[in-house]
Amino acid sequence: MTDGKRLAVIGAGAVGSSVAELAAEYGHAVVAFADSSSAVVDAESVDVASALDRKSSEGRVGDDDPAAALEADYDVLVEATPTTLGDAEPGFSHVEAALERDRHVVLANKGPVAERYGDVRELERESAGEVRFEATVGGAIPIVSTIEDLSPSHVTAVRGVLNGTANFILSRMAAEGIDYEHVLAEAQDLGVAEADPTFDVEGTDAALKCVILANVLSEGEREFTLADADVEGITNVPGSALDLAAEDGRTIRLVGEATREEIRVGPRLVPQNAALAVTGTRNIAQLETTNAGQLNLSGRGAGGPETASAVLGDVGRLG
Repeated sequence: MTDGKRLAVIGAGAVGSSVAELAAEYGHAVVAFADSSSAVVDAESVDVASALDRKSSEGRVGDDDPAAALEADYDVLVEATPTTLGDAEPGFSHVEAALERDRHVVLANKGPVAERYGDVRELERESAGEVRFEATVGGAIPIVSTIEDLSPSHVTAVRGVLNGTANFILSRMAAEGIDYEHVLAEAQDLGVAEADPTFDVEGTDAALKCVILANVLSEGEREFTLADADVEGITNVPGSALDLAAEDGRTIRLVGEATREEIRVGPRLVPQNAALAVTGTRNIAQLETTNAGQLNLSGRGAGGPETASAVLGDVGRLG
């Protein structure tokens, strides 16, 4: 365990709030905490409970401008703002600001490493700070760090079920014999699916995670973005297709695959008893390796505390 770090947490959604709440449990202090419109900064330690209470009651964590959190005296910037496509802003600028100050960055936001991976690595090379991003792929599941431990050159492919919303919908369709629209409505009622589920059900979220994995595998030899991915979602999967699959002992899952050459995401037939046939909101990643065979990593791919555990694990890996 490394010495405790001073954290600046940017983003007060489920993940950012959980990081702020759990940091002390991991031996770290939150010295700055910001949402999109405000911030609270304390050189010793922010009163996280009070900040979150204020967020709940007033819609803001503090009285300072959000920029004050970026300017605070911290060791690690935790970037947990929502993922955006294209220019990956404002997350990318937050990463840039921290690295220019020679601070470390831990990402929960997929945008910077899915859409501007080369730019992030260039900034990192010019900085004394390091960038880590375990939480961007698979929530609590240690996929990126496992690839690092094995060495990316010894991992030939990663495939998996990497979106809990899509998996919940397909699991329910198969189990109950009901169609997509009905299950989507149920998922929205349960909070498993967003009011606008496009990002999940059209395969974009899974594709972004595969883009990140392809970038890790390629080790800088090639940069991938979402434009390089062949993506198909689940919106056109009829209940009858799942019924037919079941008659043959199979089911359908939204499977993503990343290699050094390509990224593919789409509905795939898999045996009902196969590792890829995870149910509900669980995720799984299969690593194909040169010397260790196939490794299966499965667990909770989303959720505030779950993803925060990956963020704080990354903080602990920093020197």
